[in-house]
Amino acid sequence: MQWESRHVSWSPVHVLGATRDSRWLVICDHATNRVPESVGGGSLGIADEDMARHIAYDPGAAGVSIRLAEKLEAPVVLSNFSRLVIDPNRGEDDPTLVMRLYDGTIIPANRHVDSSETTRRLNLCYRPYHETLASMARRREDTVIVSVHSFTPQFRHRPPRPWHIGLLFADDARLSHPLIDLLREEPGLVVGANQPYSGHLKGDTIDKHAIAEGRHNTLIEIRNDLIQEDDQQTEWADRLARLLPLALERAESKG
Repeated sequence: MQWESRHVSWSPVHVLGATRDSRWLVICDHATNRVPESVGGGSLGIADEDMARHIAYDPGAAGVSIRLAEKLEAPVVLSNFSRLVIDPNRGEDDPTLVMRLYDGTIIPANRHVDSSETTRRLNLCYRPYHETLASMARRREDTVIVSVHSFTPQFRHRPPRPWHIGLLFADDARLSHPLIDLLREEPGLVVGANQPYSGHLKGDTIDKHAIAEGRHNTLIEIRNDLIQEDDQQTEWADRLARLLPLALERAESKG
């Protein structure tokens, strides 16, 4: 789903379905591999095939996010800049905020980024994204945040990853635990808990907008070879739209 093509002028963030009144809020931190013209003239100096890899964005995640939001009758907030420009799912003081090397690829435009350039990119991309996300999360007192990501089946020179989907969580697993249970009841799914990554980075998106505010939340990671095509994205959105309300019901029934 090439959702960016519907927008003529560049903006660091897009909100689709902003007037939908559902308590659900779907977010996609790594929706695109786009590089704004004001950063390296629109290029980070790496090959097109690298910009198409997971190092630059989360392939398939935007399509799943948009479809899931439609099915939940919820708004969706999508970044519109590559994670290699600046990673919105990091704290502002995180050393991996601007990556210089990722999964074997050197990022030429980032090799000599200093604090001044980091601040410029924060103001250009990162802060507007988080300001918009905060505003959308405040529209209701009972907002539930669902963050959609994808992961590569295998890092270079690393073992294959067996999971089809992983749920990441930190101190607040109220929604994640019942969702994991429900997903594990689905035939043939290999489901990870805090896989393929740990579920907490200080200052990341969930930390900022969900945990700090006491909001129900979960971060979903889907293996990206399973959401390459539109019909695959729809299938996963259908599954998650069916299970998320059940998981929330279980979470809230426990108080």
